[in-house]
Amino acid sequence: MIRKILVADDESHIRDVVRFAVENAGFVCIEASDGQEALQLFAEDGADLVILDVKMPHVLGTDVCREIRRTSDVPIIFLSSNDTEIDLVVGLELGADDYVTKPFSPRELVSRIRAVLRRYRPIRAEPADTTSAISSDNSTLVVGQLRINVERHEATWAGEPVAMTATEFGVLLVLAARPGRVFTRDELMDRMYRQGRHIESRIVSDRTVDSHIRSVRKSFACCGVDPIETVRGVGYRLADCQ
Repeated sequence: MIRKILVADDESHIRDVVRFAVENAGFVCIEASDGQEALQLFAEDGADLVILDVKMPHVLGTDVCREIRRTSDVPIIFLSSNDTEIDLVVGLELGADDYVTKPFSPRELVSRIRAVLRRYRPIRAEPADTTSAISSDNSTLVVGQLRINVERHEATWAGEPVAMTATEFGVLLVLAARPGRVFTRDELMDRMYRQGRHIESRIVSDRTVDSHIRSVRKSFACCGVDPIETVRGVGYRLADCQ
């Protein structure tokens, strides 16, 4: 199936670079010159992945992301000329799946797109230990009050649905597949991305994972629980789900 990529950037030469890169990689590209047009195109035609410039006229990329996240967990990648930690964390906490700074390599962007799309497809849980159970059709992972339907990409707590982005779902699934095991940040990144990372990307890996963990916790706040336990100096594991 050919994937459709929506790219929104007010700079036409950036859109040209992105379009050339993604079409050469076998994707279909649709373009928006500002945030308002991006929202309109997404509402009319949808997309398999959205690339957003952070600062656009009329509607900022961050606001576009926030609006899309009201109804969809489609993968989102931010483009920005600013790579400060605060911008990175804000972007991820809004629900973005990745963050690419300008100027960027078209090959690197395509690599990020493919990695995010791979994460977006539901991944199979690893063999669970004795504190979890998998349904007979291998589609649902159950750990106490937590139920994760892998095929439907859904999570519930005590029967209450929990809205999550694709990346948040991936984090939770990795932890729930091995309850009690502590995962380091590197292990979580590797299992989420399913591919090697560039050396320069390791600089932001820790705070990227931490941001995704915070997002998962916010998603479960409506149920009054925190499904993730921090093991100081080591990493994270699934909390007691009883």
